[in-house]
Amino acid sequence: MHLHFIVHEDFEAPGAYEIWGQNNHCKMTYSRVYLNDPLPSTVEDIDFLIVMGGPQSPDTTVEMCPHFNSLAEQAVIKKAIQANKIVLGVCLGSQLIGEALGAKFEHSPEREIGKFPIMLTEYGLKNSLFSHLGKMTEVGHWHNDMPGLTSDAKIIAFSAGCPRQIVEYSKLVYGLQCHMELTPEVVELLIQHSATELNQAHDYKFVNTREELRSHDYQEMNQNLFIFLDKLKDGYLKLS
Repeated sequence: MHLHFIVHEDFEAPGAYEIWGQNNHCKMTYSRVYLNDPLPSTVEDIDFLIVMGGPQSPDTTVEMCPHFNSLAEQAVIKKAIQANKIVLGVCLGSQLIGEALGAKFEHSPEREIGKFPIMLTEYGLKNSLFSHLGKMTEVGHWHNDMPGLTSDAKIIAFSAGCPRQIVEYSKLVYGLQCHMELTPEVVELLIQHSATELNQAHDYKFVNTREELRSHDYQEMNQNLFIFLDKLKDGYLKLS
């Protein structure tokens, strides 16, 4: 199994996705665009494309952020979808999947930073990839925006602050606005790069303080992510 990560910033690290790849003896390659790594020119030997988050938005131009090329990333995502690869987007990555499929990202009703519950929709509860989550589970959040919806998209989960937390675009393509990959190490990196937002924590309903962020246990959400990835991998291999 070959995983390829598109990583926008060092503090938006793959976290538990990388741990899952290591545990499953996957080949893992990276486009660390903040280091000016190239995007993959072909997706033929990639099984699983994971597009991580970042402070950018799909509307961020190369002039605004020279190492981030939204349209080029969308082109890679389209190639992977058309080649029937697994495509998973996290936060910004989820928004880029929607954009690649013609669905405009939107601002979320609430800023969310921290650990808060998501609730599964009726469709989500019936979806075997997510059934282990139950009606409600706590996950990580670090966002202001949310992915757009295509005519075929189905919402798997939502939160009190955001109506689009997990979106199914097709049976191999998912957008996660939430961050189930957070680990204490990744959270610490994010804290160091989110001073403005965290200084305003008490002004928002769904923003944890630094102390709260550091006190959370992230292991259960990581384990739930691993189960989802196991199921997704098994489904992909059956189609191969």
